[in-house]
Amino acid sequence: MDLKETLQRMRDGRVYYCNSEELMQKQLERMEIIYDYNASRPLEQAKRAALLKEIFAEIGENGYVEPPLRANWGFNTHIGKNFYANFNLTLVDDTDIFIGDNVLIGPNVVLATANHPVRPDIRSKAAQYNLPVRIGNNVWLGADVVVVPGVSIGDNTVIGAGSVVTKDIPADCVAFGNPCRVQRKISERDMLYYHKDRKIDMENL
Repeated sequence: MDLKETLQRMRDGRVYYCNSEELMQKQLERMEIIYDYNASRPLEQAKRAALLKEIFAEIGENGYVEPPLRANWGFNTHIGKNFYANFNLTLVDDTDIFIGDNVLIGPNVVLATANHPVRPDIRSKAAQYNLPVRIGNNVWLGADVVVVPGVSIGDNTVIGAGSVVTKDIPADCVAFGNPCRVQRKISERDMLYYHKDRKIDMENL
């Protein structure tokens, strides 16, 4: 299978072998750019901003990722404006990852589009398939969240720390657990209180 066919299969969900020399060389070239980002110094903010635009398919204004960043490709990840990711974001972006506006991501989060067939004879030869991940607007993913291939998370939703998200999560809810489940809808109380009985001091914000 030539590189063009492999790249097409990467994007359309079909099984392919991910260990061809051409494909691996192309991936190494992308990882060089990510290496440069991770090697940048904290005060080199302009350099980091320029590199993020080179790494990702798109990233909106005020987008920032705390190094280190890990990504298989980078150019399959689409990010909206006002994005913030804490340390050790891992993007297994062998196909598209779509991230909306105003998204917050805690430390050690994994967004994975790649999977392998259960069938052992082809899996042992590096058979793989990819399904896109979609994160809506105003989503917050807590520390150590894992989102598996093919999952969508709706607008405004909060995913609690340590969750493994194996199925779609709707908008406007709080969800957590392994596997991640909806625990409750975002309520009027959430508009008034930020933690237990601690009220949001809106007049002084």
